[in-house]
Amino acid sequence: MSAVVAAPQPLLRPMTGLDLTKVIAVEEASYEFPWTLPIFRDCLRVGCQCYVYESPREILGHGIMSVAVGECHILNVCIHPQHQRRGLGEALVLFLLDAARRKKARIALLEVRITNSAAYRLYTKLGFDEVGLRKNYYPAHHGREDAIILARDLTVGD
Repeated sequence: MSAVVAAPQPLLRPMTGLDLTKVIAVEEASYEFPWTLPIFRDCLRVGCQCYVYESPREILGHGIMSVAVGECHILNVCIHPQHQRRGLGEALVLFLLDAARRKKARIALLEVRITNSAAYRLYTKLGFDEVGLRKNYYPAHHGREDAIILARDLTVGD
């Protein structure tokens, strides 16, 4: 008889300052215009909800949101390119939405690059709807790029 040993599932846990070197490495591997170390430090300092997706060997991704006055703003969702298309991004967003509900948020908002079709598809699959456009929001190689503003009602179930 042979035993099948399942690989340990990645763990979502709160981010700490000790994670930032690895978080920056994931961010830089994932984006042409990554967040900087001071941005992550500020998010931790001001009390944003900051999480990392961790396997036994490495940090696979991270998510950051702020929650205030009944609103959740998802600020950053990032999965390392080597671990994308495995459902981790979807699980991370659902985790953030549940955490926002526990903090009494009634609506979730986020921005997505107009050219980031994979993220746009994920968010609309998860019930987000377009509510606006931020012109020239993101840095780009030639000027700036627009962001689509998406929102989701958190008072209805998944």
